[in-house]
Amino acid sequence: MLRSILLSIIFVGAANGLLPSSPSTLNVRPRTRLFLAGGPNRQNIFEGMDLFRKGDIQGSIDKFDASVPPGSSAYLWQRGISYYYNDDFANGSKQFRDDVLQSPLDVEEIVWDAACLLRMDPETFPPKNVMSLPKGKSDRRPIMSIVYKLFRGEATEHDLADAGHKGGPSEEFYSLLYLGLFCEARGELSKAESYMRSAAKTKYAEVVGSRDYMVDVVKVHCSLRHWT
Repeated sequence: MLRSILLSIIFVGAANGLLPSSPSTLNVRPRTRLFLAGGPNRQNIFEGMDLFRKGDIQGSIDKFDASVPPGSSAYLWQRGISYYYNDDFANGSKQFRDDVLQSPLDVEEIVWDAACLLRMDPETFPPKNVMSLPKGKSDRRPIMSIVYKLFRGEATEHDLADAGHKGGPSEEFYSLLYLGLFCEARGELSKAESYMRSAAKTKYAEVVGSRDYMVDVVKVHCSLRHWT
């Protein structure tokens, strides 16, 4: 029932011009599109994403801040990623945790929170207070299930690399992205560089998923670290 209601809201929003129809909307997760259906927040979100792509991390945060009412923070995972690249790991963690309270099955936000926690306390692994999926639940994408386990100390780099190698273009890209993020969070920068540079050169990054915002994240990551 709830799913039907949400789909109806999205359909009505699109019919009334409240949701953009350009290809760039592929970069926005469905729940963010629903959050933007009210209208005035939409442009700030897109401008923030564009500023992030250009490497203006603080500028992107300012735009994301302007997109939400005071005191509201959920459903803004893009800002959490910008916080990470602004070395503001405490606010990054808070953003991801606020989001997961509303969407407890979001493995990627659980993982990004773990990365923030590791950057604040790299000596403690698995991170203290790392978030968990609800009991009996898992991500529908097998590759993300392994990513989740990696950041919890329940899988190895080899496990994730092997799964990415055996999967399709998307699995290859996401395995390399999160191997790079994991190694950076653990302070293994040479390995992180190798993984991230490889992710940027995958077929998914260059062709299949080139409009995926996470591809932009990899490119910005490499640019900011001068890994080009």
